[in-house]
Amino acid sequence: MFYRLRHNFRLSIITMLGVCAIGGITPFAVFRFLDGNTAAGVADTLIMVSITATMVYAWVTGDTRRSGFIMALIACSGGVAVAALLGNVGLFWLYPPFITSFFLTTPRIAVFINSAAVAVLILGDIAFESTEHMLSFVTTAVVVSACAYIFALRNESQRIRLEQLATLDPLTGVKNRRAMEEELRAAVATHERNGLSYALAMLDLDHFKKVNDAHGHTVGDEVLMSCVDVIERNTRQSDQLFRYGGEEFVLLLPGVEDSGMRAVLDNLHRALQRELRDPDGPVTASCGLALLRSGESPDEWLDRADAALYEAKENGRNQIRVADEATAGSSEKVETEV
Repeated sequence: MFYRLRHNFRLSIITMLGVCAIGGITPFAVFRFLDGNTAAGVADTLIMVSITATMVYAWVTGDTRRSGFIMALIACSGGVAVAALLGNVGLFWLYPPFITSFFLTTPRIAVFINSAAVAVLILGDIAFESTEHMLSFVTTAVVVSACAYIFALRNESQRIRLEQLATLDPLTGVKNRRAMEEELRAAVATHERNGLSYALAMLDLDHFKKVNDAHGHTVGDEVLMSCVDVIERNTRQSDQLFRYGGEEFVLLLPGVEDSGMRAVLDNLHRALQRELRDPDGPVTASCGLALLRSGESPDEWLDRADAALYEAKENGRNQIRVADEATAGSSEKVETEV
């Protein structure tokens, strides 16, 4: 729970607003019912229940984009409704939604929602005691929204940058090991939920240390980047490539069965044999394959692919080994030709 809150900013905002709805609006709803203002009490209750339901939906589904939009819409429209029922006192309830809408959804949509709320108040002449009162509210609403807009843009830019630093390999530009662990967990969860098949390939460049020793790390880096280029040109857009470490890469293949997995990697292996070079000649690769099993953890799945890769390297390199579906430790060889 706390991990998701720390690593998902929008979910944390949704949760904060949901908790505030429960803790902050409930006393007002109770007071208004006791005070005989049933309409306002019902409005507060509906707002609280709607926001809470949206928060629960976000936690259950993980769909923070849609949940954020719905919550921003509920908060602003609820604020307008409260202002219509309570008069100018109700206008104060709109400032929190004006700010949080920029963190619940995209800045462009937040501007639209906030502008629509202000327009409804103006056109309906809701809660304003005078023209001066209306202009004062509109001015403060614009200032608050503008500040939130600038802060949201800056925050989004920093978030994207930090996400790139945390999940992308700086040399090759592909996702790193940390991102791989997240994607493997997601793949296992998807497989358990709807049965979508996944395959995992671990690739290791053969005798790569000799490349660095003979020609330096600059040439070695060029070989690694060329390897990534060959892999990306010979795999699907839905496939995900990760740099596992050094000269080792992991390829996640969604929606493939045993034969499809073998065909994809056989084609990729041939492409690497044809195209990957250092100043001394071809650079080959060994590969281990494993199809995801039901009930298998990400670590177990990765270990089977790693064991298949180890066999490929121990039995002469420049070949593909497929983890046996019957026995976790054994594998079978897939012959390839140059």
